[in-house]
Amino acid sequence: MSVRSLFPTFFYDEPLDDADLLAALGDACRDLAREDRAGQAWSKAHGYRGYTSYASLNDLPQRDPAFAALKRRLDRHVAAFAEAAGFDLGGGRLKLDSLWVNLLKGGGTHSGHIHPHSAVSGTLYVELPPGSGALRLEDPRLPLMMAAPRREGTFVYAEPQPGSVFLWESWLRHEVMPNRGKGERISISFNYR
Repeated sequence: MSVRSLFPTFFYDEPLDDADLLAALGDACRDLAREDRAGQAWSKAHGYRGYTSYASLNDLPQRDPAFAALKRRLDRHVAAFAEAAGFDLGGGRLKLDSLWVNLLKGGGTHSGHIHPHSAVSGTLYVELPPGSGALRLEDPRLPLMMAAPRREGTFVYAEPQPGSVFLWESWLRHEVMPNRGKGERISISFNYR
């Protein structure tokens, strides 16, 4: 009997390995959360428990040198992921399309979603209180399984550490599990096209 594994789903998990940059990013994220009135209003209107710059700011690498340094690092991580995933980019490279800050308070979560119009999405975890919750990734076949019996691995939980860089293809459905920690979970999410 011959059984093969077809169409693997790739997930990238590497550390940023720069404590000074993480500290600078933590400060920059907290500054944005205090100053960005449009982001505060959007977060409140959409029931986001905390703050996100998702719908308010689209120029973070130009605003702050810490975000510019992060972009340079992410470019290298995304290039490594694209190569491992076998992307044929025709000699080109993926480019950062959007980057936003998330400060999730205790009890906060983000329900299952995908990132349309992107090739690679990801998150850098800046600060994590104990119990702040995993990233839950869903088997992309789930909506197509119809009458298939339950199987192990329908959901995978990726537990971040401060400095973790997680990358995945943007069509992969994922969600942020509830922050059960005391304090804010600070992360920076992004999309590449």
